[in-house]
Amino acid sequence: MRAKLLHSIIIFVLVLTMAIPSKNHVQRALADSSDLKVTGSILHLREGPGLSYPIITTLEEGDPLTSISREGDWIQVKTGNYEGWVASWLTAPTNAKQTIDKTVISQVDRLNIRTEPDISSAVLGQLSTGNQANLIEENGEWAKIDWNGLVGWVSTDYVTINDVTKKETNTKEPVVEVSTKNVNKDTTFTVLVDELNVRKKPDLNTKKIGTVSKGQAFKVLAQEHNWVQIQYNDKKAGWVYSFYGTFSNKEKATSKSSSSTELEEVTIIYNGTNLRTDATTAADVVERVDAGKTYPIVGAKDDFYEIQLDNKTAFVANWVVTTSSNKAVTTTKEKSEPRKKGTLNGLTIVVDPGHGGNDHGTSGQRGTDEKEITLKTASLLASKLSAAGANVVMTRESDEYVALRKRVSIAHQHEADAFISIHYDATDDSSINGFTSYYMNSNQKGIAEAIHDGLSSKMDLRDRGTQQGNYLVLRENRQKAVLIELGFLSNASEERVISTAKFREQATLGIYQGILNYFNENQ
Repeated sequence: MRAKLLHSIIIFVLVLTMAIPSKNHVQRALADSSDLKVTGSILHLREGPGLSYPIITTLEEGDPLTSISREGDWIQVKTGNYEGWVASWLTAPTNAKQTIDKTVISQVDRLNIRTEPDISSAVLGQLSTGNQANLIEENGEWAKIDWNGLVGWVSTDYVTINDVTKKETNTKEPVVEVSTKNVNKDTTFTVLVDELNVRKKPDLNTKKIGTVSKGQAFKVLAQEHNWVQIQYNDKKAGWVYSFYGTFSNKEKATSKSSSSTELEEVTIIYNGTNLRTDATTAADVVERVDAGKTYPIVGAKDDFYEIQLDNKTAFVANWVVTTSSNKAVTTTKEKSEPRKKGTLNGLTIVVDPGHGGNDHGTSGQRGTDEKEITLKTASLLASKLSAAGANVVMTRESDEYVALRKRVSIAHQHEADAFISIHYDATDDSSINGFTSYYMNSNQKGIAEAIHDGLSSKMDLRDRGTQQGNYLVLRENRQKAVLIELGFLSNASEERVISTAKFREQATLGIYQGILNYFNENQ
């Protein structure tokens, strides 16, 4: 009896063992349906999308994950019998290539690297013209890149993707997690938050070895994913999260500052101007100052001046200031001879093609991009004005982004006799059509009406009249300024007309005639 019972127990255990799959079988089954894998040495699976949520379990490098949904930088996944949230920067697609055979080269300055292939997603960093990054994958009009260990998405509209010629000796090399070869020896990382933890390894779960404070700058040693290794002190190196700071290049800044030695000081030209911790509009504000304040220039970086405050330095955008060298030029400018009627001799006219770069403006039902035809129209107008003797200044001459205040600053710095902003209109109601001329300040009304009359004599579109418009390029502009909406791209039939070269010729002829008439009557 006892032998028979023992025999039954043995059979039961054998059956049970066969019924329960081994861990290897579970991993293999999960791998068949998984689309992600863990890339960090450890990864916490949490109850919600954030570091404040409780930990469900801890995963190891290489563990397969099946994604369910996404929220910001967090991915909801299923792994084994668990379901929860993981940090996206510690995962990678299972089908990602282990060797990258293409390079992404930025065609523009300040190209945003984003967390997702979407213009509404958070910005991780920026590429400058000529910066090269490794291509991970393409998704429609977006490319996922690895730039010095920073992984994110860029728009393919502003990059060139080239094949990389590989050497045979490199084909068997493993993927290197920490990227140091592309880190410029002069790159520094400046902290933009009040306090930032420094950790022993590039992982939120590793030991904290210290903290750094806002405004402190450190030499960059390496980068891994969204982490940057800094020279924490003379003897120690540590890792910080790159989201909370900004990168700069001493060599680049020095070369620019050397060209600005003639610029002794800047004068603020707008009330409430922000002075910032770094040369970007995303940096923290040190203080706000009003028009008329002057500061010594100690350097320059991108579109910003570095200025000296009482006991520290700060950055101010070059489009909200004027410089002492500019003042010197304007004060020594000789008065020109009286202008003859029928010419624009001696007049300075700023022509402003609306939008540009990442700012596409509106798009027509037939796919017309506003930024493209404003530039074509403005260039044609500029050639007509130049032929009549005007000194023409374009706010942009290519597909680049120019801030609105910088456009106004260009008009002020050149003491423009007229500022002409070219746009095309759009609205939700596709039946609306016609052209409109806008002004804001009283000194702008006369030139707006004259230009509008010139347009109405040359175009067959519906005349929507001259109106006041609370646009920044008009409101903040001390010069005679007008903003022209040359028809509606949201109206399919009107788009077909206003996107043609013939229309641009007639429109620019009308604007030119209006400007000429205005200055003939107001000599």
